[in-house]
Amino acid sequence: MIQVPAGTQALLFDCDGTLVDSLPLYLQAWLRAFETAAGHVLAPEWFHGRGGLSEQMVLDLLEAELGRTLDRPAIVGAARQAVLEILPDLREIGIVADLARRYRTALPMAVASSGSRQIVVASLTHTGLLPLFDTVVTVDDVRRPKPAPDLFLEAARRLNVPPAGCLVLEDSTEGLAAADAAGMRAVDVRPYIMSSGRPHASSQA
Repeated sequence: MIQVPAGTQALLFDCDGTLVDSLPLYLQAWLRAFETAAGHVLAPEWFHGRGGLSEQMVLDLLEAELGRTLDRPAIVGAARQAVLEILPDLREIGIVADLARRYRTALPMAVASSGSRQIVVASLTHTGLLPLFDTVVTVDDVRRPKPAPDLFLEAARRLNVPPAGCLVLEDSTEGLAAADAAGMRAVDVRPYIMSSGRPHASSQA
């Protein structure tokens, strides 16, 4: 079970790969979008270890590797539409979602995600998790995505809690670096998800 240290004043949750098992959906969506909107087939392995990157950071890497400018709005639009189409397959990550339920009335809580508001809110709504949180901060609300601290600092500001009082729940290297840069404590949820053996709550539709 994930432990919340004494003195914690607020909980800040990443979304993708932390609260919801959306990374397989993003993989499908990006492979499809890149092929249809850019005319290029990517190997699924290309995305390994890049789940914590924002859309624009993914495109930065792709343009650098291909050596050409991409139609970013077309690719992003196609990828988001593809995610929405397969969203019914999305499930929560039970061990982390249960922590949010456990502290719903005990601590202020926020979601801070490098994803777009459109997809993050749709994901939390589909899994029934959205009402658990006092605020949702996405890449649309800040200037810089993770590993910059902007998302977590904005979430703390909205909750009126000092950064040092926040505990971050994260699954990516970029997110953990962002929490450190924000002066917050953080928990890497990946070992807990792996050891639980049941990353998805069976009750979710």
